[in-house]
Amino acid sequence: MEAALHTAFLGEMKEMLGTEYDDYLTCMAQPHERGIRVNTLKFPVAERERLGLALEPCPFAPDGFYLRSSEGSVGRSPWHHAGAFYSQEPSAMSAVTVLNPQPGDRVLDVCAAPGGKSTQMAAALQGEGLLWSNEYVKKRAQILLSNLERMGVRNAVVSNTHPDILAAKLSGFFDKVLVDAPCSGEGMFRRDPVAVSEWSPEHSKACAVRQLAILESAAECVREGGVLVYSTCTFSFCENEDVAAAFLERHPEFVMEDSGVTFGRPGFNRSDAFDLTLARRIFPMDGGEGHFVARLRKTGGNSSGFFTDSMKISKPNDTEKRAAALFEECFTCAPYGEIVRIGESCYLQPMTLHNIPDLRGLGILRGGVLLGDVLRGRIEPSHALFMAMKPEECRRAVSFAPDSAALSAFLHGEETELPASSAGWKGFTAVACGNTVTGFGKASGGRLKNRYPKGLRTLH
Repeated sequence: MEAALHTAFLGEMKEMLGTEYDDYLTCMAQPHERGIRVNTLKFPVAERERLGLALEPCPFAPDGFYLRSSEGSVGRSPWHHAGAFYSQEPSAMSAVTVLNPQPGDRVLDVCAAPGGKSTQMAAALQGEGLLWSNEYVKKRAQILLSNLERMGVRNAVVSNTHPDILAAKLSGFFDKVLVDAPCSGEGMFRRDPVAVSEWSPEHSKACAVRQLAILESAAECVREGGVLVYSTCTFSFCENEDVAAAFLERHPEFVMEDSGVTFGRPGFNRSDAFDLTLARRIFPMDGGEGHFVARLRKTGGNSSGFFTDSMKISKPNDTEKRAAALFEECFTCAPYGEIVRIGESCYLQPMTLHNIPDLRGLGILRGGVLLGDVLRGRIEPSHALFMAMKPEECRRAVSFAPDSAALSAFLHGEETELPASSAGWKGFTAVACGNTVTGFGKASGGRLKNRYPKGLRTLH
């Protein structure tokens, strides 16, 4: 591994680590760390043994674990299909832990794809408040949306726009903002040969320029008293402490504060003006591939004028009334958002969006959960709608064991036979892996016609 690394990179690492440099090289010769994060929106951490994976707690998040199983990809697991867990490099969980979102917060993830940190935020919010997940690259934004749907997130907006536009239209709107910035990826070297081949000193410096520009935009979105967390998965001084110091120099309304965690190690104090040791660094010797996290508090500046005590909700049209009737037909709980029709689809939209006077131009791909599509006067419920529900909230839910032939057939897209106790059911029916919804079908005559999306189906 050492032979493949750029000499300029190794020189900076030797300067950075001193007597620990050899320990770093030893770690780089070992297999990279793998991990999962249990999705507490759909699955209890205390029951993680049911996932059938060899797990060991990691220090970076209370719901995060090292994956010690010897098998390869866990993406074929029925629990993965059900959104019971998210595959995530362990130290990548650290940034959201430092951000510490709480139920009811309005949270922005500026560079959100593929969705590991956004889904971690969503689990922390527990359906309360608002998660706004933005990704500038359109293709990656679609992957982000798919992951939020799989994890059953109800209160998210997914947008595909430039951070400058968010800054202009959502100034002071968010309690907490995360910038997990695009970087040179030095923390991915052990698991990504492409990152090694693409590295150069010039690339690292170019990343730093872009990172500072993104931070400038993100800062505008933070309310007075709110928190901005800056993170990267790289080791470079110029992309980490130097970017943080340059930002603080330009923004006296922000201060760096203690991260509130004990994992990893302090940042390097490369400034006489700011205490950069308050940031946290994670190296492979600390149990993760590599991360930098800095927590910044906005002590002055803009305050949002968006928020009002009352929300204006429009009178539902006929299509929205039919959508409400469909929801009642399928579920026992009340809708968790306002039902709105946009084009040929109906959505359960977070109520918090009423506090934003103008959503145009924000590149919104999805606001809330897709309830269903309008087809020839009727509404066909969506996969995302059922993924956001618990079995006990469904009027009809059939549960299959994770290792059952019936669940395997369902995930393959096949029509399945209903258990004898459900043979008389008729209508849309949730399908659960154990106690975790993984999709739905339509029950009729003792059979379940499959509605599992073709793009998600397994191959035998």
